[in-house]
Amino acid sequence: MGNILIIVFGFLVILNVPLGVALGLASLVTLAVTQKVPLFLVVQRMFTSLDSFPLMAIPLFMIAGRFMERGGISRRLIKLASNIVGPFTGGLALVSVLACMFFAAISGSSPATVVAIGSIMVPAMVQAGYDKDFALAIMAAAGTIGVIIPPSIPFVTYGVTMNASIGQLFLAGIIPGVIMGLSLMIVCYIIAKKRGYKGAERPTFRGFLMSFKDSIWGLLMPAIILGGIYGGVFTPTEAAAVACVYGLIIGAFVYKELTFKDFIKGFAEAGVTSAMVMLIIATATAMGWIMTTEQIPVKVANYIMSVSSNTTILLLLINIILLITGCLMELNAAIIILGPIFLPLIMQGNIDLIHFGVIMVVNMTLGLLTPPLGVNLFVAGGLDQEVGFNKIVRAVIPFLTILIVDLFLFTYIPKLSLLLIDVFQLK
Repeated sequence: MGNILIIVFGFLVILNVPLGVALGLASLVTLAVTQKVPLFLVVQRMFTSLDSFPLMAIPLFMIAGRFMERGGISRRLIKLASNIVGPFTGGLALVSVLACMFFAAISGSSPATVVAIGSIMVPAMVQAGYDKDFALAIMAAAGTIGVIIPPSIPFVTYGVTMNASIGQLFLAGIIPGVIMGLSLMIVCYIIAKKRGYKGAERPTFRGFLMSFKDSIWGLLMPAIILGGIYGGVFTPTEAAAVACVYGLIIGAFVYKELTFKDFIKGFAEAGVTSAMVMLIIATATAMGWIMTTEQIPVKVANYIMSVSSNTTILLLLINIILLITGCLMELNAAIIILGPIFLPLIMQGNIDLIHFGVIMVVNMTLGLLTPPLGVNLFVAGGLDQEVGFNKIVRAVIPFLTILIVDLFLFTYIPKLSLLLIDVFQLK
């Protein structure tokens, strides 16, 4: 049954069938051909996979991100970032990365981060003399931080799939997200130095204070969300609802930029995106159930362990598999399908479940920068359609390289992921 499932799914992917539909059809065809279990079990598994309170956080965080984006938060965060790093060599590139780090603590979505910051920063960089492909590559790479720094939709998916604490996963993503941002800024600085991209004028201290004051409401959002979760005030799902209300109040009544039209469009956009993600989660869960029934996770675990039982080699093999998968599959679907497959391995290797969550999400996030899927590459390309896709791919290689180096740091130095959990004693 497992062979049929993989062959049918691969065939549908080659035909460019939407991923959520391909996963569901592959599961149905497999059960119809083998007739081992009734077909209605696919529907039942799809329904029960979505009947989960923690999963409500996904559409809620998406709505909150749309409110904050349309309510003027991104523009204010960019202004603050400009006052912090703008005067350095390659200032606008550094501003783009720092602004993405700020916005990542609001949106929970990588493509949303690319659009929110890139729609403002790409034209500004081009006007300042930056190469277009370089500007778009920066946005595609920096957008990956959107799902590492909490809140993070893939961390929610991993937590539900692997029965891991979403609060701990959020906390574990902070240091890796900051390291990724700083690494990208270093690459930006080196390239800017070579190409002669200059910084902006040094801001006055008063200007910095004004920009900080203007953006304080946006900066408070992650503090409220994470503080509420770790203070035991509300769960991650309830935090997502709080974020929606907070984003609505700030955008509509404090900054007064979120109009009723924006409110409706924000809901509609979040609804469409959430429906796509939820369909993928439901059908991926059904496929995962079939694979588990066929004991594919155990077989894969036994095969990899037969290669080597050394934890260092084990993590290297897992990383290679995840990096390849990230190029070909949507990250939430990959987490749901591959998570249970690797669970026996990480148990045998005595690998921390939260640490592995960071490894897996970072791996899948790098898939946003690699063809043929490369969602961030396509989103960034949409910001300036005059630049060819191949040029963006070439320009993103230095950023992808440093992020892969970061990945191996997170893999082999667990403390980078677990330090804050230990500090706050959330074990």
